[in-house]
Amino acid sequence: MMQKPQNSFDEVPESVFEEVRAIMQKVRDTDEETFHHCVRVSRGARLLAQAAGLSEYEQKVAEYAGLFHDIGKVFVPTTIINKPGKLTDEEYDIMKSHPMKSVQMIEPLCRHQFFKDLIPGIMHHHERVDGRGYPFKTAGADIPYISKVILVADTWDAMSMDRAYRKGLPVAVVEKELRDCSGTQFDPQLVEVFLTARRFWARFAEEIEQEMLETLAQAA
Repeated sequence: MMQKPQNSFDEVPESVFEEVRAIMQKVRDTDEETFHHCVRVSRGARLLAQAAGLSEYEQKVAEYAGLFHDIGKVFVPTTIINKPGKLTDEEYDIMKSHPMKSVQMIEPLCRHQFFKDLIPGIMHHHERVDGRGYPFKTAGADIPYISKVILVADTWDAMSMDRAYRKGLPVAVVEKELRDCSGTQFDPQLVEVFLTARRFWARFAEEIEQEMLETLAQAA
């Protein structure tokens, strides 16, 4: 379990959150849907981390790593992000650059330990337990647990929400995808925790999402 450091979330100065807002405003200005996807994944990662029994500090790490997981997509052309068909090898290589780009965008914040603790979750959120993910093809227990949390929340949102090129898929279809890919793409235990717990989240999810939106909207 991750230990709460002396320089924890509670000690992060307000001035740093001004930088957070600036980063997320850049994302919103570039692609509105990516911004809202990041906020929803932030919420889902926090709830899943809680359901999985992680500490309050780890839940905050999951929440903010989820918020920042896709911000590097500001460097990916929207024609690639919103392409309805299969990406070419060249397009896929560009898309696969976004986890490291996301890390680079928050590196100035890493003078504070809390933001440094977000790096592994962001960097590895597209790794798969079978080692066929990216950017490093890390597998199994070598993948940071927060990354596994984000991957489940990220996939659920990506499949269930409307996109520019398709409607969101039915809940039953997304649940089947998570189960079918459990043990290859996803951590099996986390899939079961997610599918069991998410039905009880409705009353909390909107409140948590609104809390994050208010944090991002506060005047600098």
